[in-house]
Amino acid sequence: MQRIAAYPRVQVSGDGTGVVSHVGSRLLADVAAAVGMPQAFDEAAGRHRKRCSAHAPGRVLTDLAVLLADGGEAISDLAVLRHQPSLFGPVASAATAWRVLDSVDDTVLAGLKRARARARERAWLLRGEAGRSVPTVRCGGVEVPGLVIDVDASLVTCHSEKEQAASTFKKGFGYHPLMVWLDNTSEALAGMLRPGNAGSNTAADHIQVIEEAIGQIPDDQRHGQPILVRSDGAGATKEWLHHLRGLRDEQGLQVSFSVGFTLTHQIKDAIAVLPEAVWTVAIDAAGEPRPVDDTGLPVASVAELTLLLPGLTAAGWPEGMRVLVRRERPHPGAQISLMEAHDGWRYQCVATDTDHGQLPFLKARHRAHAHVEDRVKAIKHTGMGRFPSREFAINQVWLQLALTAADLIAWTQTILLHGVLAQVEIKQLRYQLLHTAARIVRGQRKVRIRIDTSWTWAGELAAAFTRLAEIRQPLII
Repeated sequence: MQRIAAYPRVQVSGDGTGVVSHVGSRLLADVAAAVGMPQAFDEAAGRHRKRCSAHAPGRVLTDLAVLLADGGEAISDLAVLRHQPSLFGPVASAATAWRVLDSVDDTVLAGLKRARARARERAWLLRGEAGRSVPTVRCGGVEVPGLVIDVDASLVTCHSEKEQAASTFKKGFGYHPLMVWLDNTSEALAGMLRPGNAGSNTAADHIQVIEEAIGQIPDDQRHGQPILVRSDGAGATKEWLHHLRGLRDEQGLQVSFSVGFTLTHQIKDAIAVLPEAVWTVAIDAAGEPRPVDDTGLPVASVAELTLLLPGLTAAGWPEGMRVLVRRERPHPGAQISLMEAHDGWRYQCVATDTDHGQLPFLKARHRAHAHVEDRVKAIKHTGMGRFPSREFAINQVWLQLALTAADLIAWTQTILLHGVLAQVEIKQLRYQLLHTAARIVRGQRKVRIRIDTSWTWAGELAAAFTRLAEIRQPLII
């Protein structure tokens, strides 16, 4: 029998000195400082200080964002940063953080959103100074020009009574926040905290959150390039789509949309009269045609229904809107309608105002909206999965800090990291980089952080610190 090697024998004591952990999270704090986040937040919240404190509100809010990016879940987790003053400097107590959060009213909250936009503009300047451009989104093996914005809502369960928490359509209890993401960089552009019973297709909420999201994009990037807005079927409302069209017609933005579309009886009737010859083979994420099944037909194919739906504009939908349909063989356990059970296909429709491009690409471009599911999963582990207060106002601020934490991670990956670390999910980034331990060494009037040379990612973390220090900092105005 093969002997199983035992773990090395160790003796543990609590008398070590000069050792710190979470060194990678200090990189996040440095990124926040480089984009001027503490100053921008303090300008929004500092004027409403209710009492004198050694900790500026802007710095407290920034530390909370760093804490959430690091994986903390509660305000009391600030102790992890506070008990490492040699790494993070003076950090506020939990009581001070509570007072700062409690001081934020609607006016201050609006100021914090503007502060996030200012910090984002400087972050994009930093990316340019680092010699990097905004990444391009690829769908179906083809690059999508410009920016791609994804809108999605998600349910957050509350395990205690919280203000405006309510029953959800999935028989749960909690909140139903609506969020907007930039697929190019994984940045969290905007978010709205809503009661759990908020409607999925509430046009007014979609209009407000997309306005905030567009306002977050730096002005030189907002104009002069295409902006694609994607959503699932919750975004298929006439009011919201007309608003998106208005951004193009009234503000000169090159905005187009791609949203899920409900499979109505009219749609089903149109599908029923489609000749087999009009169906085109669908493509996968890499741009490869889907395979053929036992019947000799592709397992997924695409067609256009617009000409069979002549009353779209008269019914109030934007002029020039096209409706595409995709059929595929249902997988085991899929929920299908009686029509789908009858003919053996599962159907999904998309509405878009893009007037060019092959149908397989347009459908693959929309299916890439599923990327937002990864973003939502990540932010639920970055502050949004657990709201700290019974008060709705404080939880609104917490959501903005969770979005800020997602931004810090996105900026760090797109500006400072290379290779795998620039692409990994947040859990892996924390495990390999953010929670790295090191030793503090002082000498020659300098403080040095020395990471164990045997740590696999030591070189990449040190290089990221060096890269940030060498980037010319944008002016803070």
